[in-house]
Amino acid sequence: MKIDGIKKLGEMRGKVREDLEHIPRGHFEQNMLREYYWVERMNSLGKKSENPNASREDILEKAIENIKRDNPHFDPEFDRGYFKI
Repeated sequence: MKIDGIKKLGEMRGKVREDLEHIPRGHFEQNMLREYYWVERMNSLGKKSENPNASREDILEKAIENIKRDNPHFDPEFDRGYFKI
């Protein structure tokens, strides 16, 4: 991996870590939300992204939908001031 690629990866991780500061840890489903968000957000920021224009809100909404598919009563916790949903 080139130096530029390593730098880009570090920047991507930094953005996603900042986002995760606004999605608290918690019970199993809440932690699944964080995990799903991490994977999808990293993908959206990458060179080979299938959806490079996805916002952090788009990713969070998708993550919530996926968790609710199996757990319809899931009530996600996140900073509603940071994520404009």
